[in-house]
Amino acid sequence: MCPQCGTRHDDWDHGGPDEEDAYAVTVQLCIGCQVIADRQQTLARDKGEDTHGLKVALIPAAHAAAIETEREHRATRRRHGD
Repeated sequence: MCPQCGTRHDDWDHGGPDEEDAYAVTVQLCIGCQVIADRQQTLARDKGEDTHGLKVALIPAAHAAAIETEREHRATRRRHGD
């Protein structure tokens, strides 16, 4: 089985006129994948340095807001010496 597409060699027509392929090709747009690719491209362009190993992932907006609030809280505590 191909690790990338998940099909088996025998699933495909190997020249037999009466055999149909088990799969058809379709093109779909995934907005999530598009957003990730856009951010990866921006990071590579703007960082000006190696971005290998840098991961871009989607998380729920509420989770991202909670992370940002926690970061701001910690920064405020550090500024006030708490």
